[in-house]
Amino acid sequence: MRMLKRTPCISMACVTVAACHQPPSDAPSPEITFLNTPDMVDSGLPFSSAVRVDDMIYLSGVIGTDPSDPNTLVPGGIIPEARRSMEIIKSSLEAFGSSMDRVVKCTVFLADEADRTSFNEVYKTYFDRMPARSGVTVQGIDLGARVEIECIAVAS
Repeated sequence: MRMLKRTPCISMACVTVAACHQPPSDAPSPEITFLNTPDMVDSGLPFSSAVRVDDMIYLSGVIGTDPSDPNTLVPGGIIPEARRSMEIIKSSLEAFGSSMDRVVKCTVFLADEADRTSFNEVYKTYFDRMPARSGVTVQGIDLGARVEIECIAVAS
């Protein structure tokens, strides 16, 4: 019985396909803009409120802070925090050239899985069509918040 020796082979098709996925060297770089809400301008925090890449807006995570003190949560637990978070997202998107109907993806971080139903009741009132969404239960949300939400939207 003849034994065949296996040798690695590189197909020319693979090389051709890989070359097709590389952007041309003269392709324009994406336009990147770092955006901040007025309360973030001199906050000293190590992140931007959002980053716009061409026509996409990537919002940082938002928690339900008190409008008069961004270092304090709104009182009352998950429902007021969820509502306030969504209002901050809505106003940020409008300030950055988008809107809630242009949100394509959200990620929701909950401190307690038991809050999911209450959160969903608030969340769904902000959208006519539901964006894609991921949700996880985590520990250690800033300021002891019950929820943090980040979104990706298309600029108007």
